[in-house]
Amino acid sequence: MNELYEMIEKKIRESGYPREISAMDVYDDICDQIEGKENGEYVLLSKFEDDVIFEYHITVMDDEFNLGILTMRTPEGVFETNFDE
Repeated sequence: MNELYEMIEKKIRESGYPREISAMDVYDDICDQIEGKENGEYVLLSKFEDDVIFEYHITVMDDEFNLGILTMRTPEGVFETNFDE
């Protein structure tokens, strides 16, 4: 899992996101959001911090999910990373 967390944090940092980020928190947030969802594609919003909104573009499959695009909206700007690239 550590390798997955490192990859998530690296992609977010490369987007220019200016704040500290915990990939474990991002992963846990996604898991909480997709719990009980049927297979399909979803756009999910999460108020990650008081002034930060995360927008997840996710494909949910039987036993896994794919995070395609993550958009982070902050007072400092909008940052986006594509996990499929």
